[in-house]
Amino acid sequence: MRRLFCLILIVLAVIPYSVRAFDTSATSAILMDMDSGRILYSKDIHNVRTVASISKIMTCIVAIESGKLDEVVTIGDEILPAYGSGIYIRQGEQLTLLDLLYGLMLRSGNDAALAIANFVGGDVAGFVSMMNSKAKEIGMKESEFNNPSGLDQDKGNYSSAYDMAILTSYAMKNETYRKIVGTKKYTLTTNMNSYAWYNKNRLLTSYKYTTGGKTGFTDKARRTLVTTASRDNLNLVVVTLNDGNDFNDHRDLYEEAFNNYFSYKILEEGEINVYDENYYTNSTLYIKEKFSYPLMKSEKSNLYLKIELNRNEHFKDGDVVGDVHVMQNDKKIFTTEVYIQEKKQEHLKWYQRFKKWWANLW
Repeated sequence: MRRLFCLILIVLAVIPYSVRAFDTSATSAILMDMDSGRILYSKDIHNVRTVASISKIMTCIVAIESGKLDEVVTIGDEILPAYGSGIYIRQGEQLTLLDLLYGLMLRSGNDAALAIANFVGGDVAGFVSMMNSKAKEIGMKESEFNNPSGLDQDKGNYSSAYDMAILTSYAMKNETYRKIVGTKKYTLTTNMNSYAWYNKNRLLTSYKYTTGGKTGFTDKARRTLVTTASRDNLNLVVVTLNDGNDFNDHRDLYEEAFNNYFSYKILEEGEINVYDENYYTNSTLYIKEKFSYPLMKSEKSNLYLKIELNRNEHFKDGDVVGDVHVMQNDKKIFTTEVYIQEKKQEHLKWYQRFKKWWANLW
């Protein structure tokens, strides 16, 4: 098979301009677009260090994906080793796994983390194995989980700002996760007690574009924070590790991004027209994915599509016949496959053909 190379330019305003990137007091920090993965701000993002309770993001998404959210958990002696922040559940208390996840994410309950791990994984070791498997699955190459809570005395959980942004971007695709971390207050009555849990993420009440996140602190990790925010089709995540001014830094990074970057729709799913393509004239070419990308209006950049098609002599509907690459200068930032569909021939009766012929005469 031979490959055809076609280029389609996307015209953007290109005016030399630079935006002052806001700095942070963090040891490591990242600001990333969750949809495209574009990094808008970075500071030592691959530095691996203990991350404290923001590792509960992994605990939460693994538990959600277990499919046991509505099952009732009877608390046992698995919570006895818990210390630090908690929701203060007791042995014999009954609540659903979903209830425990609210306690985990809003109040950073270490007792909730142990109860979740025991219920979902059979024991802590089994659950930790699930956490590390999920990390590998979604491309977290700089992370190691040793417990469901993030406490350093239990070997601690190690990751990087970059990996935690990858994890959060993955988790935010889950509707249940988004609802939990975006909740400001959760009330619950069990067979033993009544609770009112308020979210420790202060940005939920102080910054209107905030959609979720998780706080963390240990003496070794110091303050760690993950937050997410959305405005005008920009869905962003900020991660800071060891940042004593974290809430202010997060808000300032979001403002910097929202004021200077805009989401451009580059690809839309459906039929694509390839200029000067004459090999598949009796077929329809289409893609199944859409793609948007954050850019400054006046960013000095060249963005174009590079479409590569195979000349397949034999194909059937739904076959892949090429790729579309979104290019920024010489860097490939996104790729999706091109599919083919034969154009349906119109079968008309003789009088319908005559009517169509007659109409064309006039």
